Amino acid sequence: MRLIGGHVSAAGGIAKAIVRGEEIDASIIQIFTNSPRGWKAQRVSLNGASNVSELLAKSSRVEKVVSHASYLVNLASPDEELLGKSRALLRESLTYCDEIGVPELILHVGSHRGSGFETVVGQVSEAIYEALDGLSSVRLLLENSAGAGDSVGRDFYELSVLIGSTGLDPERLGVCVDTQHLFAKGYDYREAGGLEELVLEIKDAGLEDRIFAIHLNDSKSPLGSKLDRHENFDDGTIGSEAIGRFISHDLFSKVDLILEVPGDGDGPRSADVVKVRGLL
Repeated sequence: MRLIGGHVSAAGGIAKAIVRGEEIDASIIQIFTNSPRGWKAQRVSLNGASNVSELLAKSSRVEKVVSHASYLVNLASPDEELLGKSRALLRESLTYCDEIGVPELILHVGSHRGSGFETVVGQVSEAIYEALDGLSSVRLLLENSAGAGDSVGRDFYELSVLIGSTGLDPERLGVCVDTQHLFAKGYDYREAGGLEELVLEIKDAGLEDRIFAIHLNDSKSPLGSKLDRHENFDDGTIGSEAIGRFISHDLFSKVDLILEVPGDGDGPRSADVVKVRGLL
């Protein structure tokens, strides 16, 4: 059964994050298990529990916790120092998720800074493989970018090449699709025909069995803007009708949905989660 929820603050520990998830009627929550904007791997507290499953067992609503990697990680960087720090932080983040029972970590791959996608494929795939090597259960999900600058993972071709070059199976490496990033990149799925073209591209890239999460967001920016600007449903340029058609498509029918909308300024609200259930 697919889970529906959103990103919540982990301030005060994971137990408090789960309570925040319950408050917005979420069955899945996304948190930062490490600082999102710092190189120091500060692990979020488990509030005295030995693993996340102990905390979930006490929840009346939340069934799953996933993590989002730091925004500073750049596996495509041409700068050796930055690359080294990125690899170390990703490894630390995955290791912590593996230790405490967080099953998935979502990652923005980074930017090649003008060197070109093909030149960084080996570098990125090696970093991913080494970051996951020896870990028992955590899966890394690569998120599609909005296409700005020299970002890596801007389309399903790039994601497919990266995944294929690692040789890792779907249990270790998959994809998180962000609906706003797709739209900002230029994928116009507001009509049924455009959605089918998008689905066909995913299948042609061999990724239909690699999608394990959807970041569900409307867009503040217009189609093709390449700007990563999330918006609440019906306040953006995509609209609820298109969002509902997208998440109801057979290809995505079992994929978990994670809202990253701004809400009233503090992230997804209960009304947003309830609205998504009504769109299915």
